[in-house]
Amino acid sequence: MRLPASSLPDLIRQSILLRKKMDAWGISAFTRVFDALLPAHDGVKILARREFISLLAAAAALPRAGAAQDNIARLGVIAPPLDFPGSRLAYPVLIEELRKLGFAEGRNLVVDVRRVDEGVAKVFAGANELVAAHANVLLAFGPELALQAADAARPPVPIVILANNYDPIARGYVKSLAQPGGRVTGIVSRQPELAAKQLALLIEAFPDRTRVAALWDSQSADQFAAAERAAQSTGVRLRSIKFENPPYDFAAAFRALEEDGAQSLLVLSSPLFVRYREQIAALAIQYRLPAIYIHRSYVEVGGLMSFGVDFVPMMRRAASLIAKILRGAQPADLPLEQVDSFEFVVNLKTARAMGMTLPTSILLRADEVIE
Repeated sequence: MRLPASSLPDLIRQSILLRKKMDAWGISAFTRVFDALLPAHDGVKILARREFISLLAAAAALPRAGAAQDNIARLGVIAPPLDFPGSRLAYPVLIEELRKLGFAEGRNLVVDVRRVDEGVAKVFAGANELVAAHANVLLAFGPELALQAADAARPPVPIVILANNYDPIARGYVKSLAQPGGRVTGIVSRQPELAAKQLALLIEAFPDRTRVAALWDSQSADQFAAAERAAQSTGVRLRSIKFENPPYDFAAAFRALEEDGAQSLLVLSSPLFVRYREQIAALAIQYRLPAIYIHRSYVEVGGLMSFGVDFVPMMRRAASLIAKILRGAQPADLPLEQVDSFEFVVNLKTARAMGMTLPTSILLRADEVIE
């Protein structure tokens, strides 16, 4: 069936919607379709056909979602506050690595940051603000809430994750590590597996202390479940202390642990714990509870041991993925990576203050020993 010449504007407009699929073959094929549809009279076909081809070429040249436009790349970051220990280490690495990859702040890169610790409504609003400011890519760093907000922001844009407290495959954000299949890619740290490893190190260091307590909240639920399974397989009794409503009352929690006869402590990962790391470490010393934490920043302020992700190489790899997307790559084509850099830090000064001796096997395994 032939279309009247008056349908030409609609036909041209519809062709622009197919811009992502335009290549040399596609343009040739569409001109043949155009020839079949457009009536040949009064020289209209020749002129309109040229206009049609020009519009197809222009549509094909339009940038893909995620690609930087006007030579300015825009990165939106949803993360813990930049003065948090992990952020304080990782954020400068991100900026420096992006500079090495050709995207420098003040020249061709704009970075806008929103915090992930200010409540659900504010985090979601912040993600939408980043998209409204024309972010080409969103970096969701930390807990699942960062990804939830980035995923809900509209219009949708590519997302790079640094997944700390959740499994993006189990939660349905991506299909698999090798084939994400959507607009999310990034770096995955399987914190539940880390929780089981932390418990194992705590048991190795203090094998006679079989009554272990775990501090956790809703953002570390997967970790607690993994620690609970690990405890059942080792014969250790795991006492749960779950915090519900911030700000958390850590002093009351430690009093409850003393009453319950807890002998050691597993402090799981939550962004709502980090600001209180000095208080938590001091309370552990006060109640003589040897404890293991997720991040070295706890050990630097008096915590006994930490085992967790080394954020520096993690952020370098995230920067590489961001740069690829800014140059036009699609997240679905970029496999997720698993963290493979960890660090085990021990504070001997704290052990002495608590009158405890750490086994040689623990000291030899440590990446760093604070004297």
